[in-house]
Amino acid sequence: MRAHLARVDAVLVHAVIAAALSFAHLHDVALAAGQDGWKAWAYPVSVDLLLVAAWRRLRSGDAKAAGWCWFVIALAASLGANVATAGLLDLDDVPAWLRILVAGWPAVAFLGGTLLAHSAPTTHDETDETEEQCEEEREEIQDRKPEEIEDQEDVPDPVPELPALPTAEPTPARPAVPVPAALVEHARKVAAEHHARTGTAIDTPTLRARLGVPPPMADAIAAQLT
Repeated sequence: MRAHLARVDAVLVHAVIAAALSFAHLHDVALAAGQDGWKAWAYPVSVDLLLVAAWRRLRSGDAKAAGWCWFVIALAASLGANVATAGLLDLDDVPAWLRILVAGWPAVAFLGGTLLAHSAPTTHDETDETEEQCEEEREEIQDRKPEEIEDQEDVPDPVPELPALPTAEPTPARPAVPVPAALVEHARKVAAEHHARTGTAIDTPTLRARLGVPPPMADAIAAQLT
């Protein structure tokens, strides 16, 4: 544990030092380009925030083209400021093109931050598709009349009575109800969520209420979950 904390502390210290140096270089370039006062301090904040926003978009796995575009732009701004302060440019006599770049940076950063923040990526979750399919099949089952369901079910033959033993009325076997595989998978997720929340297995009435299916189908689903 101490070795792990030592590695984490070393990484944090290294990150803080690197961020402080990059922040100072961006401030010096902005100040040399004529952006004095609080404006010179706002430039490094703008560059770092755009860099973080682009990195988060890359980590999300969606719209990577836009994420890479703005990540390269922010990285070029940060790296260019670091290189410029290494003596390649005379900060006392900044060229006009650098003043133009520094003056136009707020508009570029605003555009990039707005696009990264408000262009919500479209994701298709497999669980959502399964739930939509289950919802459609459940609506079809609810629209069908009980008589239609009973007509489609195969009723097994009754058990014959034994002549030597006292006869009793045979218990009619419950007909098997066809259950879609997608509905069974959705019921497993509902049962797992109920067990994680309450610590007990879900009962058939609760399962039927959660799924919104007829009692025969709820019993058939509960039998497959056991």
